[in-house]
Amino acid sequence: MTAMTTATVVGLGYIGLPTAAILATNGVTVHGVDVNESVVDQVSRGVVPFVEPDLGGFLSQAVAAGTLTASTAVKPAEAYILAVPTPFHEDLSPDLTYVKAAAEAIAPVLQPGALVILESTSPPRTTEKVAEWISAKRPDLVDADGAPTVLFAHCPERVLPGRIMTELVTNDRIVGGITAEAAQRAKDLYSTFCDGEILLTDATTAELAKLVENSYRDVNIAFANELSLISDELGVNVWELIELANHHPRVNILQPGPGVGGHCIAVDPWFIVDAAPSLARLIRTAREVNDAKPEWVLGKVADAVGTSSAPVIAALGLAFKPDVDDLRESPARKIVAELADRYPTGTVLAVEPHVEELPRELANRKNVELATLEDAAARADVVVLLVDHRHFRAATPEQLGIEPMRIVDTKGIWA
Repeated sequence: MTAMTTATVVGLGYIGLPTAAILATNGVTVHGVDVNESVVDQVSRGVVPFVEPDLGGFLSQAVAAGTLTASTAVKPAEAYILAVPTPFHEDLSPDLTYVKAAAEAIAPVLQPGALVILESTSPPRTTEKVAEWISAKRPDLVDADGAPTVLFAHCPERVLPGRIMTELVTNDRIVGGITAEAAQRAKDLYSTFCDGEILLTDATTAELAKLVENSYRDVNIAFANELSLISDELGVNVWELIELANHHPRVNILQPGPGVGGHCIAVDPWFIVDAAPSLARLIRTAREVNDAKPEWVLGKVADAVGTSSAPVIAALGLAFKPDVDDLRESPARKIVAELADRYPTGTVLAVEPHVEELPRELANRKNVELATLEDAAARADVVVLLVDHRHFRAATPEQLGIEPMRIVDTKGIWA
């Protein structure tokens, strides 16, 4: 079986673009597709449209060599990777709109024997739906027995923002195919750059494996967040409590925070709940605990504000995790928006060293400003620390002139 030499990657975001770049620097000619013309323009010039260490070197090398191009139009290839968002609806059911649109976008150019890989984190059996959507658009790609003549597989990403270019290479990968041939072909493609073990299974198991990984983490974070509520009620320092408990050789409690964010951990457990609502009781409860934590934080800020009707509140951090510019599903972002709404005559000073402008929903609130740490500390009546960026860890409250009674520290870095 000959190696695949061409690939089209649909979706040039936090996962699609790194995947496209690393394929393009490892012998595959890649065309990237995105609906955002600004993203296409930046990628075509070798410019990374978001913050991700080391990605710039791979991208500029591939663009300069002509092995990576980008446009808003799909081009024919031997392999197609769909790396588009998979959010959820207001009722917490999966929203597969982007996946379906991507599948239907590649359908016109598919040829028999092509490989379609769904890389987006997805609910169980979504890969089968991709096959159904494409077959509906292209009935000529179905043989006399009703089987697709295109190969379909799922290969969920398992990388950490900030370390994507390293972990794409070193992490083990799970590849699930609708058929064994599809799984093997997908493994062949990822083997061009992945040094980790590539584990083969069926598509539904691969989909569920990624959801299970993130649900496991969500449940453990919920335990830590619930401990923080209990500790506060009992007048115990939760950070000391966890540190002491973790001295047990078989205990490793995670750290609490203002909630859970990011596209994965805050979303993926709901896909399992939706797939088996009567059985996913622990997973549902963990999600509810973590989703409720921002309201608890808002209550602590209200206690610190007291009777002031026009407080100046410094909110440190908007990202969903430390030292990245990724604001997706960030509890900090939601807390800042809610603070602005609850104190309309006050001012919220948002400090996020990794962005140059506020996201739209915050920029549209007239009482929210993007500020530096030093300016915010000097002006604020109350300081709420939401993200433990290095930038914040490097400064102590004493250096910033912040009195302890003015601090709501949700990450424990000043506790």
